[in-house]
Amino acid sequence: MFGLFSGCFEALLRKEELHVLLIGLDKAGKTTLLERLKTLYTDLPGLEADKVLPTVGLNLAHFQALGIPLLCWDVGGAAGLRGIWSKYYGECHAVVFVVDGADRGRFEEAKAALDRALADPDLYGAPLLVLANKHDVVGAASPADMAEVFGLVQLSEMRPCSMQAVTARTGEGVKAAVQWLVENIKKSQRSELIRRRMLAQ
Repeated sequence: MFGLFSGCFEALLRKEELHVLLIGLDKAGKTTLLERLKTLYTDLPGLEADKVLPTVGLNLAHFQALGIPLLCWDVGGAAGLRGIWSKYYGECHAVVFVVDGADRGRFEEAKAALDRALADPDLYGAPLLVLANKHDVVGAASPADMAEVFGLVQLSEMRPCSMQAVTARTGEGVKAAVQWLVENIKKSQRSELIRRRMLAQ
C-alpha cells in the first residue's frame, strides 16, 4: 500500500516533459543548435560544429531548462525529408524553425516550408520560435527584416511567435531564446490540447 501511495506522490511531483520540434531547411544549423543545447543544459558537451553531419532522419536531446524537462526532436530539412515533419506535429508543444540568416537566397523557400507546416491543423496553437541563425556572419539579415519576410505579425494572430537572432556555433542568444520558448509553452493551451488528443485515441 505504501508503494502505491509513494508512486502516486512521485507521479504528481514529476514534471511533464515538453516536446519541442526543431525544423527548418537543410544547412540552416538545426543540429549544431541541438548540440549547443546539450552543451549549455547538460553535463555532457555536444559535438563541435565542425563535427556535425547533415541529419538524415532524427536527432534527439533531453535536457532541463528553467526547471522544465524538454525533449527536442531535430528532424532533417532536405527537401526529400520534409514530409516526415508532420509525424511529430500532434505531440509537440512548440515549434522552433531555424533559418540561415545569411542565406537570403533561400528565405522564400524557408518561408514556404514554414507556411506549409503551420497550415497543418495538428500544429494548431503551438508557440513558434523562429531563429535567425548565423547572426555573426557578415551580411546576415536582421531579425526585424526577417520577421517581415516571414510574416510574423500575421502569424502572431494565431499563436505566440518570436523571431530571435542566435549563433548556434557559439551559443550566442540561445539561452534567451530557450527562455522565451519555455515561458510561452507554459502559458499556452497546447499541453491540454495534446493531453485530450492522446486520451481520445
